[in-house]
Order: sequence, then C-alpha cells, then structure tokens
Amino acid sequence: MANLSHHEEIFSGDGTGPMRLPRWQGEVSPAGLAVTLVADYTFPARAWLPAAAIVALLGEFDVAAGAARTTISRLARRGVLENSRQGRFSSYRLTREAAVDLWSGGASIATFTTQPDAWDGWWTLVAFSVPERESTRRRALRTALRWRGFAPLYDAVWASPHPLTPKGRVELAELAPGSVSVFRARQVDLETEANRNPVEAWDLSGIAEQYEVFIRRWSGLLPRISAGEVTGAAAVRARTEVMNTYRHFPVLDPLLPIELLPADWPRSRAREVCVAVYDGLAHPAQEHVRSVAARSAAGPHLGISAHTIAGMSAGIDHSPD
Repeated sequence: MANLSHHEEIFSGDGTGPMRLPRWQGEVSPAGLAVTLVADYTFPARAWLPAAAIVALLGEFDVAAGAARTTISRLARRGVLENSRQGRFSSYRLTREAAVDLWSGGASIATFTTQPDAWDGWWTLVAFSVPERESTRRRALRTALRWRGFAPLYDAVWASPHPLTPKGRVELAELAPGSVSVFRARQVDLETEANRNPVEAWDLSGIAEQYEVFIRRWSGLLPRISAGEVTGAAAVRARTEVMNTYRHFPVLDPLLPIELLPADWPRSRAREVCVAVYDGLAHPAQEHVRSVAARSAAGPHLGISAHTIAGMSAGIDHSPD
C-alpha cells in the first residue's frame, strides 16, 4: 500500500537563506478528497460508505461521477479502501492499514501546539555529506529533515531546537549511512555582523503570514457557525477545506520555543479557529453525510460519525478498529 504520510517536498532552498514557504494550492486531488471524506466520517469504527454516496459527496466538490468512480477503484487497488457488496449495493471503507496510518497523522494534527512549551537551550544539529550526483538521496534526506522540523542553517548543516527521536535517528541512518553526524549543542554568540542565530534558518515572517491568512479566512465564518447557518454540503466542504489548510502547519511551523519567537505569535489563535470551524460543523456535516448515504443505499447509516479535533486529542490512544 502507498504510504499515505508521504508528501512531495514542499520547500525549496539551498541553505544559504531562510526556507522559502510554498504557495498552498487550493485544489486537492480526487483521491485526496475521497480519502479525507471517508476518514472524516468513519473513524474510529471504519464504517462502510456506499460507493454511490462517495461519488455523490465527491460531486459536491465538482468531481465528475466517472472520475469519482475511477478514483475509488484506484484507491481499492492501492490497498487504501476495501470493498463489500450486498446485492446491487457496493460499499467501501478504509483498510485497517490505511486507517492506522491516517489516524496517526490525525493524531499529530490534533495534538499540534498542545504540548508544554519548554526548551533547554540546546539545539540539534545534523551535518551530512552526500555528493551532488546522488541527488535522489540528498532530496530524500532533506525531505526527511524538513518533516522532522529541521531547517537548513547552512547547506549541509540543519538545525532543530528539539532532540532527534530514536525513530528519526534510524531513518537518517538508513537514508545516509556513513554520511551524517548528529550533535546537541548550544549557540555561542559572536560579536560580529557575521553571527547567525539558528532561528534565522526559518522564515518566521512567512510562517506568521500563513497563520494570519488562515485566521482571517476562517474566523469570518464563526458567527454563521454559531448561528447554525452552515449546514448540509456547505458544512462538509468547510470542514474539509479548513483541515486541508491547517494540516500544513505542523510542517511549516516546527514548534519553535515561544522564547525564540516574536511577540503575539499567532499559532494558538490559528488552532482555536480551526477547532471552532472543524468541530463546530461536525454535527451538521455528519447529518449531511448520513443523508447522502441513506439516499444511496437502503437503511440508516448510524455508523457514520464525524470525529473532532477535541475528541482525537482526548482519546488519542483509541486506534481504529
């Protein structure tokens, strides 16, 4: 099965300046939408969704019926979805492997920013030497470092304020055997203009701008959510879109210690807005998905349930059935 946690490299930069942040794409692939919709309304029980319901829900995102059916078939062939057939009705759900993978990713998002903000003043430095001709291996190593919150202080010296986990050490050793060294160190200030603070490896203003754009975009919807005015397909679409954007922040923002950041860092406010939208629309979105499923196959579909960020944060140890 394809690794659902794998994403293309979303940063560019040669290590001579701060990471350049990407322009986020508003479009999501039909496969990505299908997996998101199935996961959002079947965790943790892995409830079955009628194939016709998945096609109808994708249609609400302007995915043509033919493309939707092709997408579902491809996801089944890849081992992401599994099929069940009763008479003329065909239903799909996430395979257990896919569900566990997605639950792990969801847990990371649900608990993002909720951990205590404590820093011992030590930096983790990763230095590597991989020849330019081995571009695939260099790219894989850099991508792995970025996903673990590192940024290029210099071309082949990457920094993070957090210790490298045992799993991270194994991953780096496999990607660059004999070509990487890891250090824990404190910065020593040099009284010179050439001195560079490790925090300068991150584009803090760019990250803050992404947070502010997110807050402005979604906070305007909160009064309508509170008034119960966002229902049906609009509720499903808003939940999907807000999470599709918010899920980038655990990669863009490596949870740098607050003491290293500008005042009024918008991280906490962005989480509040995301929870208010995603969790606030859980019930109307759930009812809409149930109604679409009921129209697509006989009988109620009470196993369909919208999970929430708050629920996943509180019961993060309950993995999918």
